[in-house]
Amino acid sequence: MGSTEDLDYPQIIVQYSSGFLISKIMFTACELGVFDLLLESGEPLSSDAIAACLGTSTTGMERLLDACVGLKLLAVEMTQEGALYRNTEISNIYLTKSSPKSQYHIMMYYSNTVYLCWQHLTDAVREGKNQYERAFCISSKDPFGAMYRSEEEMLKFMAGQNAVWSICGRNVLAAFDLSPFTQIYDLGGGGGALARECVSLYPNSTVTIYDLPKVVQVAKEQFVSPEEHQISFHEGDFFKDSIPEAELYILSKILHDWDDDKCKQLLTRVYQACKPGGGVLLVESLLNEDKSGPLETQLYSMNMLVQTEGKERTAAEYSKLLEAAGFGVIQVKRTGKLYDAVLGRK
Repeated sequence: MGSTEDLDYPQIIVQYSSGFLISKIMFTACELGVFDLLLESGEPLSSDAIAACLGTSTTGMERLLDACVGLKLLAVEMTQEGALYRNTEISNIYLTKSSPKSQYHIMMYYSNTVYLCWQHLTDAVREGKNQYERAFCISSKDPFGAMYRSEEEMLKFMAGQNAVWSICGRNVLAAFDLSPFTQIYDLGGGGGALARECVSLYPNSTVTIYDLPKVVQVAKEQFVSPEEHQISFHEGDFFKDSIPEAELYILSKILHDWDDDKCKQLLTRVYQACKPGGGVLLVESLLNEDKSGPLETQLYSMNMLVQTEGKERTAAEYSKLLEAAGFGVIQVKRTGKLYDAVLGRK
């Protein structure tokens, strides 16, 4: 066995400790509009030209652009006139606002909201509860009351979730053949991106988005047009109000917000409303059974600690929750992407 000198600990520590810096560089370039400008220009631009267009200092912009080159978010070409910068394919697809797969809104939500909670991660670990009181001076007893503390915050969150489903939605909906289910309720469906993917993939289905009244109002005004006839809305709190009968219920990134008791309570209510032969589709990021990974899911679980009452779980843990509510014939599909699918049948 080699000595500790054989292990490249310093490099690992540097990489991990610089994670915050890396993400803030990407968030800042998005917020300033660097990627949008380069897409719209149609040609590489100098750092001086970019700084002038975006109203920043030349020295600050040059350093930001060079850092983005190091992160493979930009490419640089050296000419007689100096360095010229252009977007990479990744930034064109995911970091420009106009792209159908844009992740701009979720980036801004992380930068301006999530990071403020993460500044108190040490307190969250000590106390085992979310950090809205420290981050925003508001009560943490109702996580979604805190998360939706203003229409602006709610809009940012909904747009961010829509961005996620624009790249992950089809994978989880295609994990199982859902075509036998034509009457579907998307509980906590928010801005409707997953519902839109569902009716696109299963054209014989209709999807009702069940969410809080204020969320439904924003979804109707901002995200789902009246012409999308296969998508409808139902206002309510699914922990308190009645859940209408349906063939399939989708709970996408819902159970990870809550502790086991609240999850059992919700799943029992869903089971009671579900038509015989129907089912529930859980869309979550699954931990390995020994919880050794994936790293992304472990990070999400830490985020649940600072923002919600819940956690990420293993497939066995979700299966146990479904069984406790009465669901059987439980199937699990790992998609190989960020989110996985668990289907329980009644």
